[in-house]
Amino acid sequence: MDHIDGEILMMLQKNARTPLKTIAEKVYLSSPAVAARIARLEKEGVIKGYHAEIDWFKLGYHITAFINLEVEPYQKPEFYPFIKACPNVIECNCVTGHYAMLIKVCFSSTMELDTFIGHIQKFGRTSTQIVFSTAVEHRGIQDISDSEESTLPG
Repeated sequence: MDHIDGEILMMLQKNARTPLKTIAEKVYLSSPAVAARIARLEKEGVIKGYHAEIDWFKLGYHITAFINLEVEPYQKPEFYPFIKACPNVIECNCVTGHYAMLIKVCFSSTMELDTFIGHIQKFGRTSTQIVFSTAVEHRGIQDISDSEESTLPG
């Protein structure tokens, strides 16, 4: 992967529907050359898919929360299929620290959130944080072409 691939990825992260012609003009290549690079990045698994960004709040999901969950290693074969089947789970990560799982969820009400927490507590103790506001929305890496540089501003 070179700096041109990095530029292409940055543009696609910002808007996956950016026309090939626009990308080609920005990276000084032909549209077929850009299409070939994108196809290669897809084949290599660097580009895993294209998704619409949804405003959950506008769909009535007013509660976003992060749930820390203690899960013992022997429970993971039962837990993973369970959590994958939960439609309100936006993301679930196995993490280091006191809790084994960090789960991001969206619900219409705190009552629904409370019911969900009751269901997952069969796997272990929970700690929940409800989101008041979000300073940085989900975004891609901002400078793919120079990933070796410092990630701190200034």
